Amino acid sequence: MKKIMLALVAFLSLSVFADDINLWKKSTLNQILERGELQVCMEPGYMPFEMKDKKGRIIGYDVDFAKKMSKEMGVKLKLLPTAWDGIIAALVTGKCDIIMSGMTITQQRNLKINFANPYVVVGQTILMKKELKGKVNTAKDLDKPEYTIVTKLGVTGEVATRKFFKKAKIVTFETEADAAAEVLNGKADAFVYDQPYNVLFMSDKGKGKLIHLDKPLTYEPLAWAVRKGDPDFINWLNNFLRQMQEDKVVGFSDELYQKWLVETDWLKRVQ
Repeated sequence: MKKIMLALVAFLSLSVFADDINLWKKSTLNQILERGELQVCMEPGYMPFEMKDKKGRIIGYDVDFAKKMSKEMGVKLKLLPTAWDGIIAALVTGKCDIIMSGMTITQQRNLKINFANPYVVVGQTILMKKELKGKVNTAKDLDKPEYTIVTKLGVTGEVATRKFFKKAKIVTFETEADAAAEVLNGKADAFVYDQPYNVLFMSDKGKGKLIHLDKPLTYEPLAWAVRKGDPDFINWLNNFLRQMQEDKVVGFSDELYQKWLVETDWLKRVQ
């Protein structure tokens, strides 16, 4: 009986080991290493996280993180420009290994994909016409039928806009640049979008022309997205991120934040 039990334990151990090996073989991380290339989906239109410079090259916060990630993996990097409305489908169907595109974690998205730990937290803020100074001091003051509020279609900015503004007229645009331009040109009263974008817009085109209500309406952690059922890849990403954020000797994460989210020298490369 004792020999039978030992044999059973050995069999079960081998089965668990075999399952672990099979899980690793199917892991995205293993496929990346075998392929020798990290394939990243991103929409290059979200400053300062990913955008195209004057020469058509994709640059930005997420791009630098992707470069560092591929270097630590010892593989090449391939950036795959992808329309936002199809970016999750592209990941799920295997057209890329990971989404690195300033994506906010939401419960609805998390039903379809998994997220690594957040690498930065942002919120929705408001840019509005200079003429509204003194009349509008909070988001609540904007929620009136005479005001038109614009945002980008299909992003958390639209969700927040429709949640906070029930009386104002809401208009959506395909790009954040087009939506912000409506306010700048006096065709709309306010623009709701991610805080980093609005801060940068105010330091450039909006300077002296718009007002920034910079108190965030929402709490929005940004994170990298991967396919479900891949614990090995999630484990590597979370450990990589923690190392980049906590290693103050190298200071990679702090320097990246300063370069793209505080300083504005990079604007010269995209204008």
